[in-house]
Amino acid sequence: MVDEGASGLLPVAPRPLWQRALPVVVLAAITAAQLATPNGVELGYFLAAVPPLAAFAYGPLGTVVLATVTFVGVLLPHTRDWYPHPGDILTLAVVVVFSVVVARVRQRRDHQLVTVRTVAEAAQLAVLPPLPAAVGPVRCAGLYQAAQRGTLVGGDFYDVREGPHGVRAVIADVQGHGLAAVGTVASLLGAFREAVLDEPTLPGVAARLDRRLVTDAGADGHGELFATALLLEFPPGEPVVRVVSCGHPRPFLLRGRGAAELAAEPAPPLGLGLAGLAPPRELRVELAEGDRILAYTDGVTEARDGAGAFYPLAERLAALAPRDGRAPGDGPATRDGLVTLTEAVRDDLVRYAGRAKDDVALLALAADRPR
Repeated sequence: MVDEGASGLLPVAPRPLWQRALPVVVLAAITAAQLATPNGVELGYFLAAVPPLAAFAYGPLGTVVLATVTFVGVLLPHTRDWYPHPGDILTLAVVVVFSVVVARVRQRRDHQLVTVRTVAEAAQLAVLPPLPAAVGPVRCAGLYQAAQRGTLVGGDFYDVREGPHGVRAVIADVQGHGLAAVGTVASLLGAFREAVLDEPTLPGVAARLDRRLVTDAGADGHGELFATALLLEFPPGEPVVRVVSCGHPRPFLLRGRGAAELAAEPAPPLGLGLAGLAPPRELRVELAEGDRILAYTDGVTEARDGAGAFYPLAERLAALAPRDGRAPGDGPATRDGLVTLTEAVRDDLVRYAGRAKDDVALLALAADRPR
């Protein structure tokens, strides 16, 4: 953000160049047009438009400077029959005063918006901080796009943490989206981070999250609060990944030039109080060198094109996945390759369906094979 500081000539927030140039261009154009018109034709009263235009592009001091230039242009003697009437000068003076007031109010409002935006971004990033390039032996890349404009966090979230039982990851979609879901997201993230340290199994982590959501729903009187979640675990010293799904879309395993959906059996969503009655089953998958896992939320596959057709992620994923310039099995997937993968899916989704109407989250993971 650019602050006017002592000069007051620059806008609080960067304005487009055309907006800053517009008052000057209008001033010059009206003056030139007046000098070029026949005697007796008055265009000078159009100069009253310059101060209001300046108020929307500059601060109070910048508005005063342009208004002063306008007054000078009106009052200077001319070689032609262009002489402002006293009523015109009074009208222009009132417009200038009004414009300076508007510029001051706009400047203060911009400062307030900057402050609020900064605090909101800090709070949202505290809830969902950027993923590191690697967590233990697992490289990761996440991409998030909230459906609600101007927000960084909504109803989808992901996280990757290392604990005594290996590296664990979660991607989830809570009921609702936008800022209304941030409280639930924060609660589930806190429960997940504690469970990574305490729970010896992935079904135990799922049960902890389910209990957290049931407790929160009861305390808030919100009996229908639920969330889908996918949990993954990379145990230490084993070339495997364990997967547990709680009503969440199945992830994809990208191996070589192919992409296959992992057959994780979905358990009921979190928040229904069923974790103890119907615990989720754990899927164990052997990993090869260079394997990548892509998890996502239903904002991806439920996006529609103009004809109403859903986005076919399974059909397009293999073609979108980067190869990192290597043949299958030549080496581990790189962090840049994972970032490229998530961005390729996002870009293809935008081309297919336009701006997403639901929160979209993508999480790409790749683990080094133990030596």
